[in-house]
Amino acid sequence: MKKKAIMAKEEIATIAGGCFWCMESIYKEIHGVQQVISGYTGGHTEKPTYEQVCADKTGHAEVIQITFFPEEISFREILEIFFTVHDPTTVNRQGNDIGSQYRSVIFYHNAAQQVIAEQVMKDLTKQKLYPHPIVTELKPFEIFYSAEDYHRDYFNNNPNQPYCQTVVAPKVAKFRQKWASKLKR
Repeated sequence: MKKKAIMAKEEIATIAGGCFWCMESIYKEIHGVQQVISGYTGGHTEKPTYEQVCADKTGHAEVIQITFFPEEISFREILEIFFTVHDPTTVNRQGNDIGSQYRSVIFYHNAAQQVIAEQVMKDLTKQKLYPHPIVTELKPFEIFYSAEDYHRDYFNNNPNQPYCQTVVAPKVAKFRQKWASKLKR
């Protein structure tokens, strides 16, 4: 009698590295990632809208929530990719996107994620990969609000939109080149 394969337990990572359209597009392509949802967290307004978050008055960051299989991609690898696809040295800014909603944050879901995130940031600081100090915040995860439906798979659904052509597409291309070994087959 054959034994059935046991599915790996899923984990969740919640990160903010600027516009969630960019981050979602990148993480959806990674082997071991089951789902990526754009949304908001880290603020004080309940059930915020995109317009409220963009007005920079809710305290929320644009985030992605990643459901992944740690046997296929580790939380550490998720963070190593994170630190190469955005600028972790700018406060409340990614390129021309300015405001606290674009800040760099790791929202850890448990003590193990907190320790791993602290170690990754410590290792990157020692390596002196960036010309300025890492300002990525590390905060406990509290609540996640999904973004409106039209944000889902935004890049794939709107490839000719100017922001997608000038900002998202180059980031995705850079990611694909650097992390080709992590792409879904």
